[in-house]
Amino acid sequence: MVTLPPPLPAEAVLDHVGPGRDVILPLGNGEPATLVDALEAGADRLTDVRVHQMHAVRDRPYLHGKVPGLRHISYFLSTHTRGGFEEGHVELVPNHFFEVPRLLRETVRNPIVLASVSPPDGDGYVSLGVTCDYVGAMIGRVPFFVEVNARMPRTRGSNRFPLAQAVGWCEADYPLVELPPPDPSPEDEAIARLVAERIPDGATLQAGIGSIPNAILRELRDHRDLGIHTELLSDGFVDLVRAGVATGVRKSSKAGVAVATFAFGSQAVYDFVHDNEGVELHPVNRVNDPRLVGQQAAMTSINATTEVDFLGQCASETIGGRYWSSSGGQVDFARGALYSQGGQGFIVLRSTARHGTISRIRPTLSPGSAVTTGKNTVDKVVTEYGVAELRGRSVRQRTRALIGIAHPRFRDELEAEARRLRYL
Repeated sequence: MVTLPPPLPAEAVLDHVGPGRDVILPLGNGEPATLVDALEAGADRLTDVRVHQMHAVRDRPYLHGKVPGLRHISYFLSTHTRGGFEEGHVELVPNHFFEVPRLLRETVRNPIVLASVSPPDGDGYVSLGVTCDYVGAMIGRVPFFVEVNARMPRTRGSNRFPLAQAVGWCEADYPLVELPPPDPSPEDEAIARLVAERIPDGATLQAGIGSIPNAILRELRDHRDLGIHTELLSDGFVDLVRAGVATGVRKSSKAGVAVATFAFGSQAVYDFVHDNEGVELHPVNRVNDPRLVGQQAAMTSINATTEVDFLGQCASETIGGRYWSSSGGQVDFARGALYSQGGQGFIVLRSTARHGTISRIRPTLSPGSAVTTGKNTVDKVVTEYGVAELRGRSVRQRTRALIGIAHPRFRDELEAEARRLRYL
């Protein structure tokens, strides 16, 4: 057996976080709750410490400006950081997910990674568990202080390192945050059928989070030999593997292996990835790099948006002009799918919002909305009323196709606006 350094109390992390130091936390369940608790409790020892993270899944006082000395730098807003952003306590850095490791290398000051990891194996190695994301790209390059959570799954891929390599570690035992799959609406199920019938057997899939992507994965139960190369491994993908649908045998690389950069969902997902040789988590600068994504034949990306204009521009990170999230990996995979031989990119959305009173197909994006996926990248847009194929189409062709998949209640109004804009 390997001899390991003894565990430390969580507050020992304060000895490694001096004034002006940048702390990097993994996204989601990679956040080490006990270590961040210790930072907040010992805030009187901290000065000008910035905490960098995508998608925080736990609410904390420092996110709301209540802990002097700590400031949150977000790369993807969540329920817990949206308010802090609007109040001025949280900064948001625009980014493409695959570029976050590089952005951090170029902008952080004297960084240290705090992460939750799995218990060590017999050789003294721990894994980053259900995350790899941007932190996996920092193994061996940035000092780590880790929390060994007894309930963190041990996963495979480029996310392992010797526990003795960490500058310190503490013990913890608490459950991971779960996100059960949402129930689809009738509109979601209609969209799912339209997308599923256009996905061939043997395609390699990426799907984002939300009720529509999840409904699409459910609709693929009768397909064969699908592959998985996705940033997020969710319940829908796990179900396809267990059903014998997602075998991965036709993948161009990592055949037979489901590749992701993090896993998030119900406890069933966390149980599935534990010591599973058929799943590998790798850093996001490899998983999401459009140039590498495009090397998979028949790569198919599936992502949701909130509104689309006549040019095909998609606002996926704002709602009615209010910032809601960020770009995530949507553009990474939309571009990668276009580089792929036989690849497809689907942007999905319900045709209306606010109980049917607003069309999500719009002449122009609503004021204040940010363009996530640009007009030159969008391939296919899908609502419950059909599929608008935009790739290689003119502005007039796009406008007609998008009006054709809008809710019938709004089509006359949209056509009048299209004529006013001289798109028709």
